Amino acid sequence: MQPIQIPVPDVSAWVVRLWWPVLRIGGFIAAAPIVSHSSVPAMVKIALTLALAFILAPLVPVPVGLSIFSGAGVVAALEEVLIGVAIALIVQLAFEALDFAGQSISTSMGLGFATLVDPQHAAGTPVLGQLFTMFGLLAYLAVNGHLVLLGALAGSFQSLPIGGGALERDMLMNIASWGGRIFEAGLLVALPAVISLVIVNLALGVVSRAAPQLNLFGIGFTITLLSGFFVLIVGIDGLMMGVSSLIESALRAARDFTAPAGVH
Repeated sequence: MQPIQIPVPDVSAWVVRLWWPVLRIGGFIAAAPIVSHSSVPAMVKIALTLALAFILAPLVPVPVGLSIFSGAGVVAALEEVLIGVAIALIVQLAFEALDFAGQSISTSMGLGFATLVDPQHAAGTPVLGQLFTMFGLLAYLAVNGHLVLLGALAGSFQSLPIGGGALERDMLMNIASWGGRIFEAGLLVALPAVISLVIVNLALGVVSRAAPQLNLFGIGFTITLLSGFFVLIVGIDGLMMGVSSLIESALRAARDFTAPAGVH
């Protein structure tokens, strides 16, 4: 029986071909919505990274002459991880904005004390923040956002080639400015409910001045809480429209980030 001979050059070529996609895909998995959650086992994330790398490897143009162990190879590896994180982070910021919107409403209606343990942030998060995040996840899955992100990731290997120094300072600044705009959009989602609750609090302040004998802490908290739930129930349609618009804007920004120059 002859021993099995493994061609070393072929194995080395496959390792190099898988190495670069794994870096970008690994950064993407580490920051992408749903799969980046701490409740997803690490082995599942690693298996998903390798599976996507095997699927995309034949389509990825591998740079010629770029050694993995050279200084340029290390810089290119860091760039690949940053590109993967940036693609996913654009959409992940939308969910953080929704969580911020929920926290703003919780504080205004006196529900800030009601928190749930959020393993993603390793801290307590107001229940409305968790509720808004769930709304965002449902909208994200309803528009096949996960497939849109995977398409943007696959297209990035053509528009942002490996080792090409494609990640420039302007692109990072665009991501930072996008973060500012996305939190502004999250605040706009919460603005109708916050304004309504401010009006209720102003009315309670007037009542407390007109009738000081009333126990404001006894009735004020109940009125504010009920008013908050009433505003949320009445405005649920507009709320979902704002959430869907926010998620779609984030997915569009992710596509624009990976689109070839001049195509947006």
